[in-house]
Amino acid sequence: MKKFTFLLIIMLFFLAACNIFGQQKSYPFEVKKTGKGNQSIILIPGFASSGDVWNETTAKFEKNFTCYTLTMAGFAGTKPQADASFKDWEKGIADYISNNKIDKPIIIGHSMGGGFALALAADYPELVGKIIIVDTLPCLAAISDPNFTSKENNDCTPTIDKLTAMTEEQFRNMQTQTMPRLLADTSMQETVIGWSMESDRKTFAKMYCDFSNTDLREKIKNIQCPSLILLESFFVNLKPTIEGQYKNLKNANLQYASKGLHFIMYDDKDWYLNQLTNFLSAK
Repeated sequence: MKKFTFLLIIMLFFLAACNIFGQQKSYPFEVKKTGKGNQSIILIPGFASSGDVWNETTAKFEKNFTCYTLTMAGFAGTKPQADASFKDWEKGIADYISNNKIDKPIIIGHSMGGGFALALAADYPELVGKIIIVDTLPCLAAISDPNFTSKENNDCTPTIDKLTAMTEEQFRNMQTQTMPRLLADTSMQETVIGWSMESDRKTFAKMYCDFSNTDLREKIKNIQCPSLILLESFFVNLKPTIEGQYKNLKNANLQYASKGLHFIMYDDKDWYLNQLTNFLSAK
């Protein structure tokens, strides 16, 4: 009888262990962790980009910081999720910070990744230490449509149908024509186009549609942490509009690049890294 009881305990323990490991939390991104600093940085790439967009950034800061570099699910060759959405991805990042007990990380986000940084700092102010926004606006659609209001139940089906119906050649041509408006450094253009080509087309379309419908202008009033906003050089011509979008963000430090386009980390790298160094070293 004692032997039977012992075997039963061992079996139950084994099943419990299998259950625990089988229910490991999955997140809507892949993570590359580097560095061993006491302070952590979470780096979120932009739309359809790989975490490799941050390679120069992590090389510069991983000596003094622990860096968590994300690549979002379905982008740049990572495995897609069934139904991607901005809110679900934001919650996934917040859950990752909480579950891994990452204390007040600095969030650096480019483009849509900057949208996640703004949303996280607004919705989960207790989780975030600082944010650095790289060429993101709280409401991108309002630049072309000042009267824009986001739709409550936005139907992304037409966008998904249109983009998934494209051939590889058509999609590549679209990305190739778009890239010179986003990235001045011609040596990096093919790399960034390649990330788009490796992205899951349905995820690409859904997140493009979802982010285009996102308006964070009111929500950012909840952000309490220090915020550095780095903007591409062209936006200096739209200063009143840009600053109007950020008017609800307390203690925002808006800086405009001296040259280049949307991929500031490539097009004005020295200026970008100096801005980060000064902000990260400030108490």
